[in-house]
Amino acid sequence: MIQMEDISKSYKVAKRNGGFKEACRTLFRREYETIRALDHISFTIKDGEMVGYIGPNGAGKSSTIKILSGILTPDSGTCLVDGRIPWKDRVNHVRHIGVVFGQRTQLWWDVPVADSYELLKDIYSISKDTYRHNLEELTELLNLGELLKTPARQLSLGQRMRCEIGASLLHEPKILFLDEPTIGLDAVSKLAVREFILRQNREHGTTVILTTHDMQDIEALTNRVILIGKGRVLMDGGLDQLHRGGANIDETVAELYRSYDI
Repeated sequence: MIQMEDISKSYKVAKRNGGFKEACRTLFRREYETIRALDHISFTIKDGEMVGYIGPNGAGKSSTIKILSGILTPDSGTCLVDGRIPWKDRVNHVRHIGVVFGQRTQLWWDVPVADSYELLKDIYSISKDTYRHNLEELTELLNLGELLKTPARQLSLGQRMRCEIGASLLHEPKILFLDEPTIGLDAVSKLAVREFILRQNREHGTTVILTTHDMQDIEALTNRVILIGKGRVLMDGGLDQLHRGGANIDETVAELYRSYDI
C-alpha cells in the first residue's frame, strides 16, 4: 500500500539576530541555514495497518505526511501510495486519501460546517446517496448534529477537530493520515474519536498513519510504531518494544528520546 525508499527533504531557512541594524543588513545580504527534515527515510506499510508515527517536535513527522499526501515534493527518493506517486498524480491521489492536520483546517471559516461538507461533496464528486449515507453515519458517530449548523470560526478546538475528521472521511478514503487528530479534545470526545477510528479500520479496512504526542492514542489505536528523530527512522517495530519494566509508556518514550539524543 505505502512504500517509501530513501526519501530526503531539506529546507532553506533565513536566519538573523534581533534588532533594527541586523534587519537592515539582511536587505543586502541574507544568510540561510539548510534544515534536513528527512534524511533517507524508508518504510513500508501494508493494507489495513494502523501505524503510530512518533518523534519529538521537528523530527520530520509532518514533512513525511505532506509528502505522502502529495503536498510536498521530496528532494530525492521514491514513494508509492497504492501504486501512485503522490506529488505527480495529485488529483487522482487525493480521491483515495483522507488527511487531518490538527493545526490546519479544511473547513471554510465563516460558513456553517454543513456548507463546507457540501463543497467537499462537489470537489470529490461524491454521489448524493453516498454523501447522504456517509453524512448520517458520521453525524451519529462523531455527534456532529448541532455543529453542522455552526460556522467553523465559532467552534471550540475540540468541536472543530471532530468536524475535521468527518470532513476527511466523507469520500470514503482507503488511507487516512492523522496528524495530531485528538488535540484539544476532552476525555469523552477523545474516547469517541478513538473508537470511531478503530471502527473505520475494522469495518472498512482503512489504513491509518497516526502522528501524535499522545502516547495513549498510540496505545489505543496502533500495533506498530515508527520512531523518527532528526529526519531518520530510529525504530520500527511492535508496540511492545515501547514498554520497559513497570514504567508507563510516556516515561518509556521520554527515555527513548534521551537515549537517541533527539
